[in-house]
Amino acid sequence: MRIATMATGGIGGFLAVKLANSGHEVATIARGEHLAAINKNGLTLEGPDGTETAHPWIATDDPSEVGPVDAIIFGVKGDALDDAARACVPMLGPDTAVVPFLNGVEAADRLLGHMDAHHVANGMAQVSTTIAAPGVIRQTGGINRFVFAERDSRASARIDTLRAAINAAGSSAPPTDDIERDVWAKFVLFSAMSGVTAAGRCTIGEITAHPQLGALFQQVAAETAAVGRALGIALPTNIEEALWRIVTTLPPEMRASTAIDLEAGRPLEIEWVSGAAVRLAEKARVAAPANSVLYALLLPYKNGR
Repeated sequence: MRIATMATGGIGGFLAVKLANSGHEVATIARGEHLAAINKNGLTLEGPDGTETAHPWIATDDPSEVGPVDAIIFGVKGDALDDAARACVPMLGPDTAVVPFLNGVEAADRLLGHMDAHHVANGMAQVSTTIAAPGVIRQTGGINRFVFAERDSRASARIDTLRAAINAAGSSAPPTDDIERDVWAKFVLFSAMSGVTAAGRCTIGEITAHPQLGALFQQVAAETAAVGRALGIALPTNIEEALWRIVTTLPPEMRASTAIDLEAGRPLEIEWVSGAAVRLAEKARVAAPANSVLYALLLPYKNGR
């Protein structure tokens, strides 16, 4: 396959290395020192099983140099979606699938404002990665799971082909019969993980150690799940309890990327996490007081230091 990563941050970089090293033509869209390092030394992935380096078919900051591809792994920050979506248009061929792996639940709908609906799929990623240094992606934790489908969850050859490529590359891309459910299930967890670890300047270990923080975390997740159900999402009836059981097994030092960005003084994508939970709660006419408080507490840091 000919695949582009737009852009080549943690998620795009992880998949770029895996797919390039399994024989696919991968174009990495990046910029600045990160791009320069990829062109000079290749793209390196540091993971629990060791280090591997891939040399992309092309690394560039100009998608028009790439031309049409079979699939675009779309993994940018929420605030960068509009600019990135416009930039990737030159890479769209007649049957190109654009698979968004962004935090939140609105990415696929937002992409529809920039390209024909035929191109837009939907997806969610379960992997913890970061750019450790220019040209270097670091994976923390052993999970790397990518769930995606056409927006209506129907079977399609292009999704099956990309799924098979990711599985053959040594990662995990299981099938799904309801991608909206899966995207929302992650959002239920991430709204609490993001909001509480960032606003509380705390870790998962501190959340599970302090009953008050644990109760807040569970309230946020319950509110977000209620919003999803009110909007017609077929979330499992026990998702809140199931997710809390998972939380109690996570590494105690774990925090959401929002908390890490806050500590580093970087802009926060809270409009697409806590802000989205509040906005969608208003649309569904569901109360979300805990999400509202977390959103308000994080708003002063939205644009970074």
